[in-house]
Amino acid sequence: MKVLLRKNVANVGKIGDLVDVKSGHARNYLLPQGLAYQPTAANIKQVEREREKYLAELAHQRAEISARAALVDGKEVTISARANEEGHLYGSIGPAQIVAALAEQKCFVDADNIVLPEPIRMLDKYEINLSFGEDVTAAISVWVVPIHGEAGEPAAQATTESAPGDAPKDAPEATEAQE
Repeated sequence: MKVLLRKNVANVGKIGDLVDVKSGHARNYLLPQGLAYQPTAANIKQVEREREKYLAELAHQRAEISARAALVDGKEVTISARANEEGHLYGSIGPAQIVAALAEQKCFVDADNIVLPEPIRMLDKYEINLSFGEDVTAAISVWVVPIHGEAGEPAAQATTESAPGDAPKDAPEATEAQE
């Protein structure tokens, strides 16, 4: 059955396309949902007007999305995470943590925009791509570093760099007794 699409339909076509679909799909889904019309002359004219509106709105949205992508492109963010001595994280870092780190820099994106093939599980620098829609992309750098202790040193180094005569940093009574 041939129908004229009023809206973009995934795996079927775009607005204004004349497509051939199974009659059940057209009768039970496309026509009742208002996604398609019967291809008459009046409907073709109406869909062309709707298509022009859609393309104008799409151009406006594309300009906004491009501006957001340009704002984010090239940014570097640092995320602190707990890790063992080999650099393996105790958890993982996903799109939500990257979005939060970008938000701290006043760059607001959705987690859906982050293209992350698998969660980050190691300390390192990662180049992450962001996809904002049709052909609008950006790239950011994400540094994953270990969580630092209270003195500004990494937690693993805080206990190993003390001199032999020094008291441990987590024993305040020993330092008070020496004074």
